[in-house]
Amino acid sequence: MSGARDRLTDALYGLGWAAVKKLPEPVAAALGRTIADIAWKRRGKGVLRLEANLARVVPDAGAERLAELSKAGMRSYMRYWMESFRLPTWSQERAAQSFSAKDVHHLTDALASGKGVVVALPHLANWDVAGIWVTRALGVPFTTVAERLKPETLYDRFVAYRESLGMEVLPHSGGSAFGTLARRLRDGGLVCLVADRDLSASGVEVKFFGDTARMPAGPALLAQQTGALLVPVTLWYDESPVMKGRIHPPVEVPETGTRAEKTSSMTQALADAFATGIADHPEDWHMLQRLWLDDLEERRT
Repeated sequence: MSGARDRLTDALYGLGWAAVKKLPEPVAAALGRTIADIAWKRRGKGVLRLEANLARVVPDAGAERLAELSKAGMRSYMRYWMESFRLPTWSQERAAQSFSAKDVHHLTDALASGKGVVVALPHLANWDVAGIWVTRALGVPFTTVAERLKPETLYDRFVAYRESLGMEVLPHSGGSAFGTLARRLRDGGLVCLVADRDLSASGVEVKFFGDTARMPAGPALLAQQTGALLVPVTLWYDESPVMKGRIHPPVEVPETGTRAEKTSSMTQALADAFATGIADHPEDWHMLQRLWLDDLEERRT
């Protein structure tokens, strides 16, 4: 049964990549909103988890406001997918006009330093749109890490898709990714990591919207080990087709403390930067999984 389900999942994603990119953009956008609204009305596990997460982000919101946010959140999430299916067809000009960010100088100055740059982002809006803007508008290739998906053929689709956008993609599992990332940074390269959810058992505990969550140590460790600059980035959508973003100032490596203490301090700084972007645009935070330790413990009991 699992094999049949995996084949069906892969086939559906394949259909999405093949079909959606051929639709006129307004039709694709309308289709995404329709799918989002159907999913929201069904109140499945993902929607309920999104709503529970948003309740922590907007603690004063009542049930009606949370419902509005989760509906907008599902529409934002489906916009991400509709855009992602279509990204490989975008021209150089479209890619250059797809993203507008505040304080871009934090990124361009960091790249010009030659020290290497680690960009860390939360699951806000569409990080692939930001990625294609970097590769095609700035002309800077970068390396990233992808979670291994099931079935393996689906993971292969994602890798091929991101590589077609100019990214080098490493598997999250296997243990060799960190060393490759460190080499890229020592050569003055750019590494981009989605870093608001820990996928290992070695994450760093942070305070996030008043409660404890765990986020990956990798971005802070890479910056310490290689001397690269660690730059948080937050993204959001508005009513225009151009995604917006903010490049935050680099997170400094503390001058004193153990490696663990420095890693904790830097990861907390990332969490704080992420929180500002998520609080300003909660409907664009695509976190449909458990994140806070209290919620993870609740699932285990």
